[in-house]
Amino acid sequence: MLIKNLLAFIGVITVLSAGYGAIRLAPILSEFDPGYQQVYLTFAKRLMATKDPGSTMVYSLPVKNGVSLEDVKESLKSLASAKDFLFVGEAPFYKQVQAVTGQPYRHVTFMSFCDAKVGKMMADHNDVYTAFMPCRVSIVEDKQGKLWLHTMSLDMMIHGGKQLPPELKKEAMRVWKVIQEIMQGAAAGEI
Repeated sequence: MLIKNLLAFIGVITVLSAGYGAIRLAPILSEFDPGYQQVYLTFAKRLMATKDPGSTMVYSLPVKNGVSLEDVKESLKSLASAKDFLFVGEAPFYKQVQAVTGQPYRHVTFMSFCDAKVGKMMADHNDVYTAFMPCRVSIVEDKQGKLWLHTMSLDMMIHGGKQLPPELKKEAMRVWKVIQEIMQGAAAGEI
């Protein structure tokens, strides 16, 4: 009887706690972007599968066999230009590693792209959003010699919290789509 009463008491406390939590969270979550639940659900599923938060926050694509490193770089620049997305620089990380260690290193390069108008909108909205700029695509030769393209997913920034102002959200979603499209094209060897 004591155990039955104890379990009933625990059940009541659990239900009350859940209700209290829902009442406290409802006004906060009502300000979140409508897509926040899917973003966090996807994040949690990927985190449980990979156990690696870095892999969870990154959009990655393998480069098609036969597409050369130079073709990938030229393709990224060409496709970005065709979408009015400015190429703003290349940082050959592998060369820095070689200079510091004196040893050859596999290819790792950071390609940077920007839409200055959207960047200004982001900075005007919140200074910390400048940390997402410029948009970077890394070209990485993995340890087996296969080329990959990686970039930080913008889903969490766009949908993971308080809803962005409509115009900024629209433009941020457009930029995220452009990044994915140029990566997909470059990974396939399109020019």
